[in-house]
Amino acid sequence: MTPKVQFLGMTFDLTIMIGTTVTCVIVFLITFLATRNRSLYPKGLQNVVEMIIDFAKGIARMAYDQKTAEKYVVFSFTLFLFIMVANQLGIFLMVTTEAHQPFPSLGITESALQESHGINWFKSPTADLNVALGMAIAVALFTHYVGIRSGLKNYLGHYISPMGPIHLIEEFSKPLTHGMRLWANIFAGEILITIMITEGSPLITGAPLIVWMGFSLFIGVIQAYIFTVLANVYISQKMAH
Repeated sequence: MTPKVQFLGMTFDLTIMIGTTVTCVIVFLITFLATRNRSLYPKGLQNVVEMIIDFAKGIARMAYDQKTAEKYVVFSFTLFLFIMVANQLGIFLMVTTEAHQPFPSLGITESALQESHGINWFKSPTADLNVALGMAIAVALFTHYVGIRSGLKNYLGHYISPMGPIHLIEEFSKPLTHGMRLWANIFAGEILITIMITEGSPLITGAPLIVWMGFSLFIGVIQAYIFTVLANVYISQKMAH
């Protein structure tokens, strides 16, 4: 159970808001500290960030020509770094408390407490389906914007054709699979970590937990890579139409 607040008829999940804010702060601090006192011979954090930038350049060059790739390096770097950091938060820190009294202002009602007393205050933002799908939909909307800018006639012609219905189905399925792939991998990893911590004996689950946490770190990086690559591929496809 997560605390939620109502504002202007909309529901806001405080756990996700906290996790997303922390992710943004970490990404900002990484980039800010890495660009202070820059050296011709990078070391420390500057060296790590420059490696990630080179990695982002490689992702962009896979999807675009040389000239266009340079325009999407910052996009690829920001998207990859944000998702990578967001994926790891729940591995290192999960904050859960117990509530025995209802707090209607936070969406904690009597009926909700009958199901569970545990309140989750912190986890990976990408372990929430709304965040993962939200990013995927944002990418999808941007791809259509790029497609229209590249040429409205070719953009519309892609759908007004014998294969038009299939293309329309494809456009709806892309953000779904794009977001759900990210969410499912991160969510499943954190669920298993939670089960091993809360339900198992440390003597039995201790070693498997360490191994799984290491594997989850790897999966977090891989999923950030996959999401970023697909985002660039979808954009480049719209440029080609």
